[in-house]
Amino acid sequence: VNFTELLAQEYRGKLDLEADHYIEYSVEGAQRMEALMKALLAYWETTAGDHVETPTDCNAALKHALDNLEVAVRESHATITYDRLPTVPAEEAVLVQLFQNLVGNAIKYRSTEPLRIHVSAQNGGPAWLFEVRDNGIGIDPQHAERIFGILKRLHGKEIPGTGIGLALCRKIVERRGGRIWVESEFGAGATFKFTVPLQAPPRARGPS
Repeated sequence: VNFTELLAQEYRGKLDLEADHYIEYSVEGAQRMEALMKALLAYWETTAGDHVETPTDCNAALKHALDNLEVAVRESHATITYDRLPTVPAEEAVLVQLFQNLVGNAIKYRSTEPLRIHVSAQNGGPAWLFEVRDNGIGIDPQHAERIFGILKRLHGKEIPGTGIGLALCRKIVERRGGRIWVESEFGAGATFKFTVPLQAPPRARGPS
């Protein structure tokens, strides 16, 4: 609990309506800043230091990610399906973060239609090709690259977020020798695709 939340607990409803509004604005601002700082820390931890790649079951990583998103999945009434996923050379923690960000992104940008998300993978020769497909609001193709930039968002406060999530996904994938992109049209859902090489890349030695 931060100081603005303590202020709200102590004085909300005891002053006039205008004061309550100011308190709410302060609390919301502090919460957004806290979320941003946590996201930036996660981004830095992903881009710094050595990474030891071990064989990781993507099914277990996805299940962990969905467990973390349980409340969001339930509240959005999302139907999430997935194929049998492979074992790849990557740390489980970063795969959990990757799946969690991509599925969470699909939940966040859902349309008025019942939300459906499907996760799949296929062996593409030197790398596994993963897809996270949804039937959400979609993305205009002209913004397909921009959304992976740090602090780049296409929507304002009406859809909450830090602007770090997809940038973090890109760092996770690229530091493991893969690439990530989106195929979408506005109003027609989106399919996020990323590759994970069958062979682990050389160990990272610092921020890139």
